[in-house]
Amino acid sequence: MSSQIPTFQQLGWKPFFQQQLSLEDLTDYSVARVIEHHRDRVVVISEQGQQSLTFTVNDEKICVGDWLLFDDQLRVHRSLERQSLFERKAPGSKVSTQLIASNIDTVMIVSSLNHDFSLSRIERYLTLAREAMVEPVILLTKADLCEDADSKREQVQELDSMLEVHTLNALDEQDIKSLEPYCRNGKTIAFMGSSGVGKSTLVNNLLGFESQQTSGIREDDSKGRHTTTHRALKVMSNGGILMDTPGMRELQLGSSEQGVSETFAEITELAQQCRFSDCSHGSEPGCAVQRAIKAGELAERRLHSYQKLLKEQALNGATLAEKRSKDKALGKLINSTQNASKQFKKGY
Repeated sequence: MSSQIPTFQQLGWKPFFQQQLSLEDLTDYSVARVIEHHRDRVVVISEQGQQSLTFTVNDEKICVGDWLLFDDQLRVHRSLERQSLFERKAPGSKVSTQLIASNIDTVMIVSSLNHDFSLSRIERYLTLAREAMVEPVILLTKADLCEDADSKREQVQELDSMLEVHTLNALDEQDIKSLEPYCRNGKTIAFMGSSGVGKSTLVNNLLGFESQQTSGIREDDSKGRHTTTHRALKVMSNGGILMDTPGMRELQLGSSEQGVSETFAEITELAQQCRFSDCSHGSEPGCAVQRAIKAGELAERRLHSYQKLLKEQALNGATLAEKRSKDKALGKLINSTQNASKQFKKGY
């Protein structure tokens, strides 16, 4: 991180956040942005520098990128409303969401041009980005080691003609410079992708120093040998803000209907032309989607990916909604019990 203490503007402060502050907030509390999230504390940065705030149970929903108000005792008062939020269904069988990052302006979806290359995985990350309403950019690394880099780039570009796609070598100085226009003053850029694809190398080279320890990948199976262990914001000397994230082996979508719809916009548009409004795009007569596949205008793989993600987000979204409903009911019951106990004690 730059040795100079950044200004609020460099940290990504915007009118959207300023409008949420009352006169009391401005006089009684300090404002800072979360740059690291640990098990028992969060590290924040403001125009006064870095500070650690004690992490409590009530602060569970704080994530890297948040703006917080805190008092003189370094206790969190409240979080400001987020402009954007990346979240996914928590890995494993646990029914909960995992917050990844907030208030991101651009997400760099990083995929290497080796065994890691997968259009379906890229579509997952695109869905996540569009659900969060964040601009996605695709970075295809290891281009110098791939014989068909241009072909794979074209495959990614076909997902969306408006998508910005770069093939690069994470160690090449000119390739790194090509990314600098995204890292403008006050803009927050997150790097996401699997382990070992070059996220930390890209972040380190953009910063000009090693903020995350890196290692290569085993060339026989392209598996990463070292991975970023936690999310952290780093401020560039020009005022851009970079976030490296741990590789996500399991990227299960939560409620992401809008994200799926935007990622597969051509299927969404074709579906409106189907004879039946509830068409499953299988064997129904008058299916515009199947007609496009037979005409060579739509890849069958694309439809399968769309159906898989749509089903996944619907199932996980319903499960998470049910859990939130139960948690809300339990919270009301606890509050009711506590109030009743207080009233009972007052009666004596």
